[in-house]
Amino acid sequence: MSPRAAARLESLGFKDVYDYVAGKADWGSFGLPIEGRRNSATRVGAHMRTDVPTCSLGDLLSEVCERVREAGWDTCFVVDERGVVLGRLGRSALARDRDASVEEAMTPGPSTVRPSFGLDEAVQRMLTQSLTSLPVTRSDGVLVGVVRREDILRSD
Repeated sequence: MSPRAAARLESLGFKDVYDYVAGKADWGSFGLPIEGRRNSATRVGAHMRTDVPTCSLGDLLSEVCERVREAGWDTCFVVDERGVVLGRLGRSALARDRDASVEEAMTPGPSTVRPSFGLDEAVQRMLTQSLTSLPVTRSDGVLVGVVRREDILRSD
């Protein structure tokens, strides 16, 4: 909404008025609430897990494997100091030679979805591409969670 419209709403007594310049699509991609027929409950952001393990390029693969296994996960996302996704360590990477570096073992630049991505579309993508999960990032690339096919199907 424009600054003029925000000012007008404030003049009418509305207390929580925001001038979100980036637009509606970016609003949803940051996981902020969406109303209407295709509201937040129909989006992956409402069904993602935020406890997904992360590591950095400089971490030792052997330590990452142990930490991921202890947490009960079979994947780990490689992120930079801001939390931007750089790569993914999947089952095969976590099972390989422990002397390899995280950078050598990771799959760089995994495909991600936004919190505002439709749940139906996420399921379709996972089925079509034989994926068990999709990483969820904001529009600035920061990891916010992962949506797992088993969790989505269980919620139906």
